Amino acid sequence: MSHGKQLTDPAAFFLSPQDPLHRQYEALRTYFVEQLPSHQVAARFGYTPGAFRVLCHQFRHVPDKRSFFRQPRHGPQSAPARDHVRELAVAMRKRNLSVYDIQRELAAASHTISINALSVLLREEGFARLPRRRDEQRPPTLKPEAAAVADIRQLDLSSRSFRTPLAGLFLFVPLLAPIDLSRVVQAGPLPGSKMIPAASAVRSLLALKLLGKERKSHVMDLVFDQTIALFAGLNVVPKRSYLAAYSSGIDHRANLRLMAAWFDQIERTGFQHGSSLDLDFHTVPANSAEEPLEKHYVSSRSRRQKGILVFLARDAEQRLLCYGNAGIPKAEQADEILRFVEFWEQQTGRAPTELVFDSQLTTYANLSRLNQQSIFFITLRRRSRKMLGEIFSQPASAWRRITLDSLTRSYRTPRVLDQRVELNGYQGTLRQMTVIDLGHEEPTVLLTNNLKASPATLVTRYAQRMLIENKISEAIQFFHLDALSSMVGLKVDFDLQLTLMASSLYRLMAQRIGREYDRAQPKKIFRNLLDLSARVDIDAGQVVVTLDKRAHLPYLVASGLIDKPTPMPWFGDKQLVIRVA
Repeated sequence: MSHGKQLTDPAAFFLSPQDPLHRQYEALRTYFVEQLPSHQVAARFGYTPGAFRVLCHQFRHVPDKRSFFRQPRHGPQSAPARDHVRELAVAMRKRNLSVYDIQRELAAASHTISINALSVLLREEGFARLPRRRDEQRPPTLKPEAAAVADIRQLDLSSRSFRTPLAGLFLFVPLLAPIDLSRVVQAGPLPGSKMIPAASAVRSLLALKLLGKERKSHVMDLVFDQTIALFAGLNVVPKRSYLAAYSSGIDHRANLRLMAAWFDQIERTGFQHGSSLDLDFHTVPANSAEEPLEKHYVSSRSRRQKGILVFLARDAEQRLLCYGNAGIPKAEQADEILRFVEFWEQQTGRAPTELVFDSQLTTYANLSRLNQQSIFFITLRRRSRKMLGEIFSQPASAWRRITLDSLTRSYRTPRVLDQRVELNGYQGTLRQMTVIDLGHEEPTVLLTNNLKASPATLVTRYAQRMLIENKISEAIQFFHLDALSSMVGLKVDFDLQLTLMASSLYRLMAQRIGREYDRAQPKKIFRNLLDLSARVDIDAGQVVVTLDKRAHLPYLVASGLIDKPTPMPWFGDKQLVIRVA
């Protein structure tokens, strides 16, 4: 910088500061005391105009101005924890010990250090990570007991007895009896082998869902319990590596065929599919930012992030998740509702009567297509400032007070503005209902092509749509839809189908138990009724499960699932009999 004449040393110290904090001090002093324009001060002291404005802003908002120019305290320049064991760790790595092996040996020598600190130490010493080793190449140490390999050819049908804490799983066997699971599996077709047939693999995975196990890796806690193996028709439970990788051989089309086959089979249990359905999207968040996935909105985290978009449909009359499709690209998101309608027509022979969904699920053009197929819909309309101005400019006489037929609602008498509107992309006229006094700060704006239903009916029906969000929450909390062993799209897709199957079986269980549990979530049903221990006795023709006494056992007795023989074709055609001690 030039000042017109050569600076003396003392003047250069103030006008050409070299230390960053000193430069900040002189620049801020010049700006606030001499009151020069900020761009001139920035140029004199070597800042960009924007950076200097930020510096001024930070200085203004510091309560103690003196603390702004204090030198920051630097952390320790040494690592005592690492330096203390450095020579020992280096010597152990030269013996090809892993960081976990080194940590164990150091702990035995009374040296405590974390895995992260050891990794940093070895990196500082120039060691690369060890290649993956086989079990026999690892140093001898205490290891878990190894279980047998799953192989249906080794299935033991001999008489024996054992106790189990997973006896609730047997109560699903009578519910599965009317369902031809072999036909469902063949519809994929799903992969299988001579050791683990496809039906046995699906039963093993379904058992984990029914028990509410969070991850497939948690099956290792159960490998010595015979209940899941008996439920699946195998000698032992398949290990986590097999279960986690199983869906890699199942493509997207096979998953859709699996869903369609299950849809048909569930009707054999007495389900009559309803005509009114709730629709919604859910994002399964990715565990790694490196996954090659699109970003979608994650409602639980209130942000957009990488994940897999899932479309779900819930039968409003049967309160059952009946459709799920995963891995939907953004470009196809708006058209997923049309694919669902096509699926429903193929499975039931008719179009759905009514669809209820949120405002961002599809486009006005697709709403027009639904209307052309004579499908009623109810959705929300996004509010704009202009639209709200038009709504509140209406006279008081245009509003009508209605009564909602629900004794549990706090706001039962909202006011409604019933209008007809035309929207870009929609052919024809839509009914727009604006609802206030419903307990929300902003008005609720509904769009529908149902021109005859009463306002109270439409408002009540849309309020019931919130139950699909409860179903999604249930799938996340108990069936752990978001806790997947891998974020590969195929695995999410197959895990979703297992969730639909497990959800259906819990719905059947709730119906069999009775009205006390008819609306109960799977978590409550499992906790109160199915988290049971029992003694299992296997003889030549029967598998007798004797349940230990629990407070809620009378509900199971009344359900008809107790003392009723059920054939088990996958287990030597023995009869399953469930009894109470």
